[in-house]
Amino acid sequence: MPRLIPDDPRFTTTSEQVVWERLRDSLRPQDALIANLRLTDTRKDHEADLVVVMPDVGVVAVEVKGTGVRIDDGQWTIRRHGKRVPIDPVGQARDTRYAIRQYIESDRRWADSSRSKVRFAHAVVTPFVGLGVDFDLPDCPRWMIHDRDDLDDLAARLADIPLGFETHCRVPTEDDCEVVVDILTARGTSAVPTVADEADEREARADRLTQEQSLVLDVTRLLRRVEIRGGAGSGKTVLALTQAKQLTAGHRGRTAERVALLCYSIGLATWFKREVASWPHRQRPAFVGTFEELGNRWGVPSGSREDPAYWEETMPRLMAERAAELPPGERFDSFVVDEAQDFAESWWQPLVGALTDETEGGLFLYSDENQRIFHRFGRPPVPLVPLVLDHNLRNTKQIAEVFRPLAPLRMRLEGGDGPAVVFVQSPSTAALDVADDQVDILLDEGWDPGHVALLTTGRRHPVQIERQDELGQRGYWDTFWDNEDVFYGHVLGAKGMERRAVVLCINESGHTDRFRERLYVGLSRATDRLVVVGDLEVIARAGEQVARALEGSG
Repeated sequence: MPRLIPDDPRFTTTSEQVVWERLRDSLRPQDALIANLRLTDTRKDHEADLVVVMPDVGVVAVEVKGTGVRIDDGQWTIRRHGKRVPIDPVGQARDTRYAIRQYIESDRRWADSSRSKVRFAHAVVTPFVGLGVDFDLPDCPRWMIHDRDDLDDLAARLADIPLGFETHCRVPTEDDCEVVVDILTARGTSAVPTVADEADEREARADRLTQEQSLVLDVTRLLRRVEIRGGAGSGKTVLALTQAKQLTAGHRGRTAERVALLCYSIGLATWFKREVASWPHRQRPAFVGTFEELGNRWGVPSGSREDPAYWEETMPRLMAERAAELPPGERFDSFVVDEAQDFAESWWQPLVGALTDETEGGLFLYSDENQRIFHRFGRPPVPLVPLVLDHNLRNTKQIAEVFRPLAPLRMRLEGGDGPAVVFVQSPSTAALDVADDQVDILLDEGWDPGHVALLTTGRRHPVQIERQDELGQRGYWDTFWDNEDVFYGHVLGAKGMERRAVVLCINESGHTDRFRERLYVGLSRATDRLVVVGDLEVIARAGEQVARALEGSG
C-alpha cells in the first residue's frame, strides 16, 4: 500500500472515492497518493482530485469525472441541473500539473538543493464511463485518459505516462519524491503560537465581551445616580472610562457634559490619563485623576501619609469649602468614580458640592467591596440605583476559579481557557526568593518582560523600593504602563491593574489587616498566567476553598 495523504480522505463524489480506492490497492509502497490537493497561485485557485508521486517514474496530477460526463464532437460536457454544461477536464488537469510543478520548483527546499527538473504529467479518469479503445483527442491521446475498462491496470497506466511524456526531464529519485511530498503537504512548515499569541486572542475576546457589556450604559442613560458593582475582571474600569467619554462627548445626541473621572490609586489614574490623552479633545473629560489630585487642583495641599486624620477629615473639609466657592465654569455636570469602595464617607461631600446641580448632577460609581483594602467605608449622601455585573471577562477560567470563592457575588466565568494556575509551596520568609525564580521561568516560557508582574502581599520587593525611591510615585507607575520591563509592586497599589502573567508572592503571616481582600486582589491581577508562591496554611486563613484550589494545582 502506498503512503496515503490524508489517511482517510473525504470525497464529494463516488467517482473520486472509487479511483482513490483502486490506486490505494495497487500502487507501490514507495509511492504516495495525495487526495484533494488545493493550490493557489497568482492566476487562479487550482484543485487536483488526486496527485500520484512515484519514485523512478514521476508526478501525475489526476482529474476524475463521473457518470454525467460526455464528449460530443470533441467537446466535454457534464449534466448539471438537467442541462449539459461545457467543461474542460484536460485543461484543468494540465493547468493543475503546471501549477504544482511551479510551486515545487520555486520552493527553497527544492531550489536550494540545486535539483534539476523531474517529470510531471497529467491524466483524466472516468471510472463509470466507457470511451472505447479508439477514443482520441488532439490534447488528450488515449494513453492519457483512463475509463472504466482501464481501472484494473490504472496504477500501471499512470506510471507509463511520465516515462514517455517528458523525456527531457529526469525521473525523480526517492529523495526527490520525499521533498515533493513535504512541499505539497507543508510538512516542515510550522508556526507554533507563542504564549503571547494565545494571550492576544484571549484579550481580543475579552475586549469584544467588554464592548458588548457596555450596553449597560445605554440601559442607564436616563439614570443620574448609579452604583455599578462587580467583581474582579467584570470590566468595571473599562465601563467607567467609556461612560466618562460618552458623557463628555454627548453620546447619541445627549447634551455634552463637563465630567470628572476619579479613582483612588495613582497607578489607575496614570492609565486613565494615558488613555484619555489619545482621544479627540471633544471626548476628553475636564478632569482625570485621583481624589487627592482634584484637591491639589483646587489649591488644597497633600498631607503626610502618616497622618490619617488629614486625609479623612482636614483635606475633605478644605475641599468642600473650595467646592462651595467654585464658579459655574469650574463645576462638573457629572462625576464618574472608579474604586469607589476606597473613598471615605467624608470625600463625597466635596464632590456633591462641586456639581453644577447638586440635586440632579451625575454620580456614577463603580465598586467592588471585596477590593476594599482600607478601613474607610463611605457612601455618597444621596440615593443610588444599584446595578450588578456578574460576568468575569478578563481572567482565564482557570484563574477566576481560584479567586471566585473570595468574590462578593457568584460570577459567571466568560474568560477564555488558559494554562493551569501554578502553586509553589514556600515558607513566607523565603517566598520572595522563590518568586524571583518563578519570574525567570515565565520569561523562559516566552512571556515578554512587559507582560509580567511580581506582586507581594507583605513587605515590598527590593526592586519596587529602589524604583519608587529613584523615580517617585508617578515615575514608578509610568514603568507599569510603559510595558518595557517586569513590574514589581504590592497588592495595595495594584487594584485596577492587570498583567498577562503574574507571580503573586504571599510573603506574610496572613494575620495582617484585611488579608482576605489583599489575596483577592492579588489572585485576580493576572489575565492569562498566574503563579502563586506562599504557604498553604497562611492562604487558608483567607479561605479554605482557595487553599484547596491552589493545593490541587501545585
